[in-house]
Amino acid sequence: MRARLQNFLACLAVVGAGCLRGDSTPAKPEELWALKPIRRAAVPSSSTRSSNPVDAYLAAAAAAREVTPLGAADKATWLRRVCLDLTGLSPSVEQQQAFLADESPTARDAVVDALLASDQYGVRYGRHWLDVLRYADLDDDMPAAPGIHLWRDWVVEALNRDLPFDQFARAQILGNRAARRRTVSPEGHLDTVPPRPEDRFALGFLARGATSRADADQQLALSAVETISSAFLGMTVGCAKCHDHFYDPIREQDFYAMKALFDPLALRSVDLATPDQVFAHGRAVADHASRQQALVEAMREYIRPWHTRLYEERLAALPPDAQSAIRKPEDQRSAAEQKIADDYHPILRIDPVKIKEVMPADQIPRYEEFLKSLKELKAPEPLPQFWTVAEDALRAAQTNYVLKTGNPDQPNRNRPVRPGFPFARGEPEFREGRRETFVDWLTAPDHPLFARVAVNRIWQWHFGTGLHRTPNDFGTLGGAPDHPELLDFLAAEFIANGYRMKWLHRLLVTSDAYARASAGPRAAELAAQARDPENRLLWKFPLRRLEAEPIRDALLQVAGQLDTALGGRSFIAGPPDTESRRRTAYMSRGYKTYQEAMPDYLQTFDAEDGRSVCPRRQQTVTAPQALFLMNSELVGFSAGHLAQRLSGAGAADPGAAVRLGYQIVLGRPPSDAERIGAQEYLAGDPGRMPGFAWLLLNLDEFVFVP
Repeated sequence: MRARLQNFLACLAVVGAGCLRGDSTPAKPEELWALKPIRRAAVPSSSTRSSNPVDAYLAAAAAAREVTPLGAADKATWLRRVCLDLTGLSPSVEQQQAFLADESPTARDAVVDALLASDQYGVRYGRHWLDVLRYADLDDDMPAAPGIHLWRDWVVEALNRDLPFDQFARAQILGNRAARRRTVSPEGHLDTVPPRPEDRFALGFLARGATSRADADQQLALSAVETISSAFLGMTVGCAKCHDHFYDPIREQDFYAMKALFDPLALRSVDLATPDQVFAHGRAVADHASRQQALVEAMREYIRPWHTRLYEERLAALPPDAQSAIRKPEDQRSAAEQKIADDYHPILRIDPVKIKEVMPADQIPRYEEFLKSLKELKAPEPLPQFWTVAEDALRAAQTNYVLKTGNPDQPNRNRPVRPGFPFARGEPEFREGRRETFVDWLTAPDHPLFARVAVNRIWQWHFGTGLHRTPNDFGTLGGAPDHPELLDFLAAEFIANGYRMKWLHRLLVTSDAYARASAGPRAAELAAQARDPENRLLWKFPLRRLEAEPIRDALLQVAGQLDTALGGRSFIAGPPDTESRRRTAYMSRGYKTYQEAMPDYLQTFDAEDGRSVCPRRQQTVTAPQALFLMNSELVGFSAGHLAQRLSGAGAADPGAAVRLGYQIVLGRPPSDAERIGAQEYLAGDPGRMPGFAWLLLNLDEFVFVP
């Protein structure tokens, strides 16, 4: 039901946009700029001293508009910017000192190479990609939840190992990153290339879409179509679930032909436990059941008089036929009587609060001890398990149909569909398999969308806005990119460099555009703003607020308490003295209909819950965010630990504590005015150090990247 509502709202949004546009004629494929071949034009000649082609394109565009960019940011600002950007962590004091002392022309290149080689890069960009791919630890009754973190860990590992983007997509759709499926052995035999063992975890991407083990609502295939088309094609095909797309050349038939690629898939459970773990788990389960049974029996005996009294009162209020059925032993009830007993069970259940209401006051403490003991008696952790997908022969043999209004219960028997995909040239031949043929088409070097969409996303994560401003909509309503020649140049070079994402990151963050100041002389800013008010020429670096994850990570980092270990189950948010101090990318998130599954902290700072593709997070600035930084337990915890670090440094020299505080928190030394003001506040009193630490954490600069 929720999926149908979301689809209806999405369609309504498209219809509404179309009404504003006043045009409901779908574009032809040859009319869409995004479906035209990628063309690598010659790099423009320009007056810029940079050898980076990104700067040449932007300089040519700026010259045409007579816009003068701002100068470069200072070294400390650039270092903090690139560290937070590539790893989500602030530079250490030692990193700052080494970089500021390095006057060589390769100093910045060395920093970038070290950051890209860090395993924290994968954590940072894994979180970006998981927003796009709809990762969630919980989503109502999602079967894949118990081992879904292994998919997240696969994404982090793939990025750290610089897995080419075409293989990154291939593995998550097929479970096999290999582009060639057969190879000739040294002995001359024709062998099949087997999947790499770890790539089975990549299939969590598809398993995540199912809402039940039987997948009766076909959400696995429906989610696959919508997520893949958004994430890798940058096209909004979801509206074609109910009707032909109003503006783009995507028919309803195309949507269900693409769905037929994934209809044969069924969920499969993979047991990851060793034999020793299985036996140990069995012993632990038996021990837990025995201890729980003993506690329950003792508690029931203790509360029997009051429980019986309440139960009989409630039972007496029921109709006679219900009383008769319920009083029968369960093994003597008919099917109809059992249903009556089940239906009335919630009414007859006596909650602890009701028992306490009729229990003598001096008996309540003993009852509460029983309840506390039961709560503290934790069940053994489940055995490691992972839900993947596999082809089901029976499903593959079934005929696929267009669904009326996207409802799996209403197949249109008059409209059967064959597997296919939009924008394919001719009728695809599925000799290798349905998904295999699709992925070959998707990742082909001449595909007009695949590289463009990926390059645009990575550009957005560095500069705040993509070269094409709607990263999930390269269709008619998305408009045209700001710098189409630059986008195509980057896409062509991305392909030529083997779809290496680290290559693209390096190119972008070593450009002059990336090193530009975010603010400059007022006259220069006003002149540039008059000609380019939206900063589409990147004449200044866009000021951005940090996302939820790096803000919390920074709070733990300045306190010296951040755990940067990789992998493992997600942790539940809690007070800083009890919760895991791991990076926030590992904080559990998701959606539950009847309970809060998304931590308040993540919601406050605009993190998504994974129910839908998130191409770009909102960046609000709200009162709850300020209140969190002023009053939360985590900020108090961090300020206290930071104060201890600063007190040691400032024992003999208060000025040293001030300098260290600014370096740890903001990645730069204080200005003269800041240093004087801070020392006046401290006034040589160690008791004021926590207040000084708190003030640093509440400066705007702490949560913004200049």
